[in-house]
Amino acid sequence: MTIFTRTERNSNLARTRQHLALFSASLLMLGALCFHPQTAIANEQVATTLSDEQAAAQVLDKLNQYSSSADWDKYFALYRQDGIFIGTDATERWGMAEFERYSRPTKGWRYDLTRRHLVQHGDVILFDELLNSPSYGVSRGTGTLIKTNGEWKIAQYHLSFPIPNAIAKQITAEIKNAQ
Repeated sequence: MTIFTRTERNSNLARTRQHLALFSASLLMLGALCFHPQTAIANEQVATTLSDEQAAAQVLDKLNQYSSSADWDKYFALYRQDGIFIGTDATERWGMAEFERYSRPTKGWRYDLTRRHLVQHGDVILFDELLNSPSYGVSRGTGTLIKTNGEWKIAQYHLSFPIPNAIAKQITAEIKNAQ
């Protein structure tokens, strides 16, 4: 057991009070920084960006969900009216009316998300995603979403097949021969 003299106790008490005062001042400064108007705006922008990216990701998730169940009304509601779909064939660059005529008679198609990247520029989000399809294997979807009347809508979607470099010349030779 340590025994302190009255002077030592008073000295320890004084140091403890100084530490508490410094700690309290630090908390006040940290609080002032967190609630500074510019910091609050920056925090709000980060929260908005996250919620925008989450909302855009949900649109893309629903796109895959609705295409796999051939729920065409919900599927096409995710696109802007002036949206474009670019398919895997060189001839497939369709506006929405043309793409609907192609899609509606089908039983749909399934693409499961493997990985996705989103980059936001104001009211525009660019995306690329790797997908896996029971029919085709690995595919890539790229495109643009635009915030339209407060909702994220697909302005362009491009589906492609990423070709491994090791077989690219072989595949492109086959494509040339097919043309």
